Amino acid sequence: MSREASFAGKVALVSGAAQAGQIGAAIAAALGDAGAKVVVAARRRDALEARVTELRARGIEAAFAAGDLGDPAAARAAVATAEQQFGGLDLLVNVAGGLTSYGPFLESDVAALDRELASNVRTVFSMSQAAVLALRRRGGGAIVNFASIAVRQAQPNLAAYAAAKGGVAALTRALAREFRDDRIRVNAIAPEPVRTDTNLRDMGSGARFVEMADLVRTVLWLASDDAATVTGHVLPLLAAPD
Repeated sequence: MSREASFAGKVALVSGAAQAGQIGAAIAAALGDAGAKVVVAARRRDALEARVTELRARGIEAAFAAGDLGDPAAARAAVATAEQQFGGLDLLVNVAGGLTSYGPFLESDVAALDRELASNVRTVFSMSQAAVLALRRRGGGAIVNFASIAVRQAQPNLAAYAAAKGGVAALTRALAREFRDDRIRVNAIAPEPVRTDTNLRDMGSGARFVEMADLVRTVLWLASDDAATVTGHVLPLLAAPD
């Protein structure tokens, strides 16, 4: 995907993009390499500053917004950063979230469910609500959310996580329908585990992983004009066969 043919002139906001080598940072870099101006958002200001330094070293116009993105005020501030720094917003990628509890259902408590819902559903809800207003001002745009293969393939010890990611999938479909006439497309991907340093440490090198390049390519396609008629989908992303 060339710089001229893809996201030139676009402004992208990527949540959960603080940690080097992880999904959000990889997506932010790919969008920037494809021509977008990029805002990265997460909790950790120091890590975000490092990511922005790296992006600028690649020749990418970049800024950051630090805060708890499940807080509507922090979500609005992240969107405001995009508008103030770069003149608008065309694309939101909701990477922030992930697995916070693992274990047998009968040993889980409501607090575990609350953590999963806050990390996943609340963040997507708050960020999308803030972004839709900015996307409307641009005449449309795209939102790409992160669900999980756990939504489609039941697994033990992941009840709270699966419930939360199921909420992300349902929210994706609802927003796609509600904002179709605003020319705002909303889709999600539901990947199997992705090859990151964290997943390699936790799952071992013998596990099957989605490769980062395949994940990034899929996100950029959903965000691009090539997918202009695609909305309301939760797209499974599977590891390549051995």
